[in-house]
Amino acid sequence: MNLLAENLISPVVLCFALGIIARWIKSDLAIPEPIYQGLSIYLLLAIGLKGGAALAVTPFSEMIMPAIMTFALGCVTAVSAYFLMKNFGRMNRENASAIAAHYGSVSVVTFLAAIEAVKRSGMEYEGFLPALVAVLEVPGIIVALLFASSGGQGGGWKKALHEVVTGKSIVLLVGGLIIGAACGPEKLVDVEPFFKACFKGALCIFLLELGLIAGKRLADVGKAGWRLIALGCFLPVFHGALGVAGAILVGMSPGGAAIFGAMVGSASYIAAPAAVRIALPKANPGYYLTLALGITFPFNLAFGIPILQKLANLFHSWT
Repeated sequence: MNLLAENLISPVVLCFALGIIARWIKSDLAIPEPIYQGLSIYLLLAIGLKGGAALAVTPFSEMIMPAIMTFALGCVTAVSAYFLMKNFGRMNRENASAIAAHYGSVSVVTFLAAIEAVKRSGMEYEGFLPALVAVLEVPGIIVALLFASSGGQGGGWKKALHEVVTGKSIVLLVGGLIIGAACGPEKLVDVEPFFKACFKGALCIFLLELGLIAGKRLADVGKAGWRLIALGCFLPVFHGALGVAGAILVGMSPGGAAIFGAMVGSASYIAAPAAVRIALPKANPGYYLTLALGITFPFNLAFGIPILQKLANLFHSWT
């Protein structure tokens, strides 16, 4: 219970809650679109630079197995989400594929919230984790689009894949990783005050905007049906537990395993919607956006991350 309370009573989570409340009371609060886009660029580049700086001092042998595990779990989560949505959720192929694309990819903000939670608990974690975020972004989306195209339902999955790979999230994450790795920690000292000192404040404003969006989507939760609501809460724990187990298996620390589990158990709402919009135009946004942003994201902030921290410590004690 203490872990749950600590996770809920934090500036990041409370800013998200404030956005939801503002939407519920019909406040005129709004974050201008240029500011929201600027914050997303700042956060993604900052994550990439930090991960790249860690890569510069991390032996390749320490990275290879976590990277392979990340790629494999990106595919596994998309497959499991697809079959659960199709069989238990009673979704058609197109909607099941669209939802699977979201659950096979990663939410960068959930990753950041998990880092903050792990820091507050005093646990250490691996510095190369931002590189794994970039690895996890794409494979699940590819698998989900292949499911759709195999049934003749896909629109332009190759075009959609191109948009994902060249989209701002991948370009900024990978670009930041390359810059950070090339410069190393020493040469990033000059820009560190901007990318480090302002990071948490920018994240709070970004979460405020996501709270406003989620508050709007929460109105659609009742329309999704109890089966989808149940899957929206089950999948982050199920996938997250697989992520924690996989991280421990490849030798990551409990803190790193908890963050990795949160990554694997998250649902994308940046890269995946862009791909689905092009490849699966007939898929219902009321399903995949409501699940990703209205159910799974709040669930992870409130319950998923604390559960995965407990699992990480438990699995580590067994090894």
